[in-house]
Amino acid sequence: MSSDLSGLEAARAFAQGAHRLFIDGQWRPALSGKTFATHNPGDGALLGHAASAEAADVDLAVAAARAALDGPWSEIKPSERARLLWRLSDLIEKHADEIAALETLDNGKPLRDARLFDVPHAIETLRYNSGWATKLGGETINLSGPGTWHAYTVREPVGVVAQIVPWNAPFAMAVAKVAPALAAGCAVILKPAEETPLTALRLATLIEEVGFPKGVFSLLTGFGETAGAALVEHPGVDKVTFTGSTEVGRIIIRAAAGNFKRVTLELGGKTPVIVLPDADAARAAEGAARSIFTNAGQICNAGSRLFVHQSLFERVVEGVADYAGKLRVGPGLDPETQMGPVISDAQKQRVSGYIRAGVEQGATLRAQGAAAAGPGFFVPPTILTQTTPEMSVVREEIFGPVLCAMSFGDEDLDQIARTANASDYGLGAVVWTNNLSAAHRLARKLKAGTVRVNGGGLDPALPFGGFKQSGWGRENGREGIEAYTEVKAVAMAV
Repeated sequence: MSSDLSGLEAARAFAQGAHRLFIDGQWRPALSGKTFATHNPGDGALLGHAASAEAADVDLAVAAARAALDGPWSEIKPSERARLLWRLSDLIEKHADEIAALETLDNGKPLRDARLFDVPHAIETLRYNSGWATKLGGETINLSGPGTWHAYTVREPVGVVAQIVPWNAPFAMAVAKVAPALAAGCAVILKPAEETPLTALRLATLIEEVGFPKGVFSLLTGFGETAGAALVEHPGVDKVTFTGSTEVGRIIIRAAAGNFKRVTLELGGKTPVIVLPDADAARAAEGAARSIFTNAGQICNAGSRLFVHQSLFERVVEGVADYAGKLRVGPGLDPETQMGPVISDAQKQRVSGYIRAGVEQGATLRAQGAAAAGPGFFVPPTILTQTTPEMSVVREEIFGPVLCAMSFGDEDLDQIARTANASDYGLGAVVWTNNLSAAHRLARKLKAGTVRVNGGGLDPALPFGGFKQSGWGRENGREGIEAYTEVKAVAMAV
């Protein structure tokens, strides 16, 4: 308890500080002098102010990044990059209680979730990617043309990378992007969501403390339409990686066309959870509930569509409803809280509007948990049944704690997969079954970047990304770090 309290005290003190941009190894105000406020979603209270970067600040950050790439950063050995990342993970571990509390203040999620998942996941992501720094090699190639050749490939850093991260898991997502880019030898310009700048700012202070060369990492707090747009359009940026909505992803694709930037996009999702008739109903119900209610449903891979065989439908839905009814919804700093608020009043109104629209279109409000009273942005955990594919709650990403439950009969696996795949998204899918053959067959048929069977979660070694409108490319694993490299082929006559 004492470490939690001291962490919260440090977090509050940091939040109230004077927050500037971090460019070329220095903290400086935005050239415009503008700032913006950040608030606690749990009670609406003002936390602090951050500098609001614009195009002129982006120019400075890109110039600093380019100078670092052309200078000292290119000379640093892979083993030293690995050591720098490991030292950063140690510093995060040292300040874990403070960072978790800061994440809860700014994002609203339960403190125990931030402390037990977000921060440890960030630490492990850095340590995993530090190992890749020394393993990004090419290969020798035997050529078949006339002559004698020594031919080989090398992997080189893609260059200056703009990284734009969302507000739903701001610290873990920032680290997940920064770690592989730095391990690969790129220079990074990070822009956190305007709703949640604080843990990215704290991350920047730790990167500064570790001693990365100046210009290798810059932090630009600000808004998407100013700082974000300027980064994506900048001719000096070689790659953009973005996690967020599909709508913004489309804007980024168009903007990146100017200099054919490399683009990685992790976008929306409408993850199906499929419960086959042989599944353990109790485990499936708990798993389905966790999948949609964790982080108040503000997860791109949240299991928002539940498909249950008719023989288990009532048992599973009742199990999810019982879970929802017992969930303690409240401010993230309350140790009893199991589900926090959504990020803003606008998000609360958006999610509530989807629930109303679902009922108006014929869905049944099967169950709804209790939301905390007070000034925070709370939405109750909600279960809708009698939903149909044409309803907006089934088709569109809600990004809130709303589950659409549907039953199916004795259709074959092809039909089940077709129903689950009837979405513009293809980020993830979950299958509950004890039938090994059915699990493998469904995994092949589901159009999703990640298929989890009987549970499972994120791991920095497991590639993550989506099919269809859920994005381009993969993050994590070998694929994730190789996305920050270019392959060069060399052929030498001998």
